[in-house]
Amino acid sequence: MDKLFVSVLTFWNGIVNGEKEKGATATEYAVLVAFIALVVIGGVTVFGNQLSGWFNTLAGRVTNTAG
Repeated sequence: MDKLFVSVLTFWNGIVNGEKEKGATATEYAVLVAFIALVVIGGVTVFGNQLSGWFNTLAGRVTNTAG
């Protein structure tokens, strides 16, 4: 896990300091995609029931307004 954290920090530092790289490697993209996926999965896990209730309430209001 520490290697992943160091890799993400190194990648971020390169972006912030504007290093002249021709492109990110597939590994860097894979780490970035994995991090985003973990954040999305975590958010859905934590707020899933609340989001479901909110969307159901919104759907009910739209149905009442349209009908």
